[in-house]
This record gives sequence, structure tokens and C-alpha cells, in this order.
Amino acid sequence: MDNHQKRNLTFLTIGLIFMLSGIEYAVILPTIWRYLQILEAPPYFLGLGLSAFSLSALLTGPLFGIWSDRSKTTKFIVLFSNLFEIIGNFMYFIGYSKWLLLCSRLVAGVGAGAGSSIFGLLTRSTRPEERAGIFAAIMACRQAGLLVGPAFNLFLRLCDFKLGPFVVNKYTSPGIFMCLLWVLLQFVVLGMYWDIPSISSEGGATVMEMKQEEVEEEVPLMGSDEEPVHTYRSVSSDQLETSISSEIQPVHRASDPFKNFSASREFLREEVVVVLTAQFITLFNQTALETMVTPLTQRYFNFGELGNSLMYSLCGVEVILGFFFVRWLSRKVADRAVLAAGLVICCTACIWCLVFLCNPRGANLPLSAFIIGVFLQLLGLPFVAVSQVSLFSKVTAEKTQGFSQGVRRSVGGLATILGPLWAGGLTNNLYIMLGMMLALLLMITVMTALSYDRLTEPRAVQSAQSSDSGG
Repeated sequence: MDNHQKRNLTFLTIGLIFMLSGIEYAVILPTIWRYLQILEAPPYFLGLGLSAFSLSALLTGPLFGIWSDRSKTTKFIVLFSNLFEIIGNFMYFIGYSKWLLLCSRLVAGVGAGAGSSIFGLLTRSTRPEERAGIFAAIMACRQAGLLVGPAFNLFLRLCDFKLGPFVVNKYTSPGIFMCLLWVLLQFVVLGMYWDIPSISSEGGATVMEMKQEEVEEEVPLMGSDEEPVHTYRSVSSDQLETSISSEIQPVHRASDPFKNFSASREFLREEVVVVLTAQFITLFNQTALETMVTPLTQRYFNFGELGNSLMYSLCGVEVILGFFFVRWLSRKVADRAVLAAGLVICCTACIWCLVFLCNPRGANLPLSAFIIGVFLQLLGLPFVAVSQVSLFSKVTAEKTQGFSQGVRRSVGGLATILGPLWAGGLTNNLYIMLGMMLALLLMITVMTALSYDRLTEPRAVQSAQSSDSGG
């Protein structure tokens, strides 16, 4: 099997990993509140249970990233992290107490931390011009999982039997179901996932060929009878092959990627701050809106379980189509332009919601105005989500990409914790909630406009630095 086939199968497996994470969210979320009530948990345990997963992923993401940056391997990391998903979901299935249920989400969240290693692999094994498209496809896989997940709930809710000492019902069945899926995924990873070689952003194989040519040109000069005293290459043909292969080997094997690394120098640069801020605000607003939508549909349209499920399904279809549109668009337009377009759409959506959805007099809310508001909010999401991930991979160092992606995902995890907390207490004060969201969007839009010239891969700077060091 050649490297191209291994690469495609590895990307397919990564897509399955993200799809399973979406399915897990979709099958557990609808029943966790009732499950906690049966276990006599107080209401605040719902927030704790949902936040626990994000919290452990937030804390472990950078650690998995450092591990992958140092080892330059991700297959074992993925296999190891999936064990936490298996154990966590089995704990959820057992569910003897509310504390065990809370711990189950904490343990499962550790498995999600390996996403930083996966994004590091995707960055190192893709060229800059194709990266946004691949990121879009991977993110679409998670949305597909969110879309498919409710279909599994149709038969999981019919479960009512015993498995040894354990009761399998509509509340515990999501745990054992996801446990089995993650076990099956382990076999898929073993057979279809490879630690594919890195591709240099300067041309990949072309760089290797140039190095070979450079060595061949030096051979006649070093092939004289008197061998120079101060040489770093041997002149013999046997050792020449070793010299070439050693030069082609990635630099990371010869040095520690964190040897001269400075977190402040890496993450406090203008362009990195802008992208991380975009990550935080996007996920903060998204989770806040998700928290707001269900009470809003219940209050104004009397949507029940079926109505909300249908709404979420349609939203999932729109987001998936949006990701694939951005995948196509990223081949023709720069990432920073996609980000700017997404922010404009998000600002427009927030203004629309402020004008038409905020209803202090308690009058009926037009369904058409609600649909347009949700449509615009979801329309901008793929633009911002894909472009900021792709941009971040280009404005941060490739050799420490796993750790950097862990930091980015931790920032996003913090947003997913704070977003619902902000929106949960303001469902009756939409002007305040949406006003803050619009203020955040306007802030990141201004930041993007002021830093627009810096939101690009610093190729010229890298080339100049490499030529200076070569001289």
C-alpha cells in the first residue's frame, strides 16, 4: 500500500472519529437530564454533567499535543485516548449514582483531548492550500454524527432488558451503545490509521529532491585523494546514501521541538491573538444560541420533542452543506477572506435577531423571522469555524502544532462552558444576551480588519530566515 492510500485511509478514520464524537453528543444529550432526575440529582448537575466533558478535554488537549509533538506519532495516542471514551461511556451505562454519572463524562472528555494531536497530524501532513478543505470535511463529519445520532435514539429508547446485573433502558442504553462503537473504532484505527509522513509547507517531496541534488553536486568536490579534515559527510558511495536519507529525515528526530519554544512569543503575536479570539467568540455565541433556542421554541411555537428534533435535523443539514461549500470556496479564496465573510454574516444574523426576536411586549413571534434568524446564524458558522482553524495552523509553528492545537481547543472548550452559563440565565432577557453577543462579534470583526494583512502564512519571512541560516 503506497503513502497516498495510507493517507486517504487515515483521513477516513479521522472522519469516523469525529463522526462518533457527534453521535455521542446526540444520543446522550436528549436523555441525560431525565437520567439525572432518576438518580435524584439536583438541577445544577445538568450543567455540571455537560461542562465536565468540555473541562477534561480542555485540560488534556495541550498534554496530548505535547506528547504528539515530541513523539511525532499519533496512532498510539488515538488508541490510548479512545480507552477513556470506552471506560467513560461504560461508567455512564452503569450509572449507580449521580456522582458516577458526572465522573463518566469527565473520563470520556479525556478521550476528546486527543483531537489536538489529530489536528497536529492534519497540519503536518497537508499542504497549506488544501488544508482548509480537509478541515472542513472533518468538521462536516462531526455534524453528520449530530444529524445521525437522533436516529439511533429511535431504537435505543425501546431498550428494556437486563444485561447481567445491569439494567438496559432508554437512559442507560446510550452509554453501552457508545461504548461498543468506540470498541469497534479501535479495530478500525488498528487497521486503517497510519502515522503518515509530514509534508513540508515549502513543497514536500520537492525539498527532498533538492537536498539530494545538493549532495550529489558536492560529491566531486569531496571525492579527491585528500579528504578534507573538517567534513560532515563521507565521500564513499555507501555512506552517501546514509547521508542523503539522514538529511531527508525530519528535523524533529535530531532536536526537541520545544527546545527554543516560548509560549508568550508564540501565542501573544497579533495574528494568533486574533484567531484565538475568533475561536472563543464563535463557540461562545454558538453554545449560547443552542441554549436559547429550545426555551424560545417552547415559549412561542409550542415545539415538543418531535418539533425540536426536526428543527435540529434541518439545522444539521444546513451546517453540513455549509462546510462543503466552504471546502469548495477555500480552494479559490484566502482563509482570511472566508473569515471576514463569516464574521459579516454572523453580525448580520445577530442584528436580525436583536430586531425581530427580542420581544419585550410579549407579542407573538413570527415563525418566518425565527427561521431566517437561525438560518443566518448557521450560515456563518462554517465560514468562521473552518477559516480560523486553517489560519491558526498557518500562523503557528509546525513543529509544535499538536500543543498549539491543544491550546486552541482549550480556548474553545472554555467558550463552550461559559456560553451556556451566560445564556442560561438570560433566556428572558434576549436584548442583554444578544447585545453582548453582537458586541463580541463587532469586536472580533474590527480586530480582523485591523490585522487583515497579518492573517496569512508567513512564507516570505520563513524563506528569508532559512536562507540566512543556510548562509
